[in-house]
Amino acid sequence: MSKIEDFLTAEQEQTIIKAIKTAEKNTSGEIRVHIEKETEKPPFEKALEVFYTLKMDKTEQRNGVLLYIAVESKQFAILGDEGINAKVPANFWDLEKELIRSNFKKGEYTKGIKLAILEVGEKLKEFFPYQSNDINELSDEISKG
Repeated sequence: MSKIEDFLTAEQEQTIIKAIKTAEKNTSGEIRVHIEKETEKPPFEKALEVFYTLKMDKTEQRNGVLLYIAVESKQFAILGDEGINAKVPANFWDLEKELIRSNFKKGEYTKGIKLAILEVGEKLKEFFPYQSNDINELSDEISKG
């Protein structure tokens, strides 16, 4: 895979954006996906940089979740903001990580990302239920680096 643009087709990107919108109907939490070619840094450290660059720490309830993927480095991280981390156990993202890992191994990138996003939405609704006055605080578009 030579370019980040080759990782997902436009149609696959729309599938992921639709999954984000669906997941966010269940929760006031905000979900973002960021894809870049590679990282020299550990994926969690790079995800933290991206998290702040995207201003994901600015949500009212501090309940943003970033799914970070470095395509050629074959690395990813799931990062929740402090509002989430204060309420959930340390292994909270294990299922989502395994969904991504197992699907990526089969080359099913879109499926892995989509399933993880939908699972994040389901899990967050327990801690951050959808509010009728909820506003979409962060873009649902996939960001790229």
